[in-house]
Amino acid sequence: MSFFRVGLSLVGIIGVLAATLAGATIWLLLTEPMTVADAMTEQDLTPLARELAGILYAALRSLLRFL
Repeated sequence: MSFFRVGLSLVGIIGVLAATLAGATIWLLLTEPMTVADAMTEQDLTPLARELAGILYAALRSLLRFL
């Protein structure tokens, strides 16, 4: 496997992860705006990270249950 293919694969994986994280953040902003607002005003990202992890876990669990 050439270096170009490995690099392209890595960029693709990073792109998918970034898109997933962005989608989860937008979903959290729409469904729980107070959590996002509190995290931004208090400058404590722990509750935001906890909610994002919960959303991603629920989505992955639903996807695996579907398959």
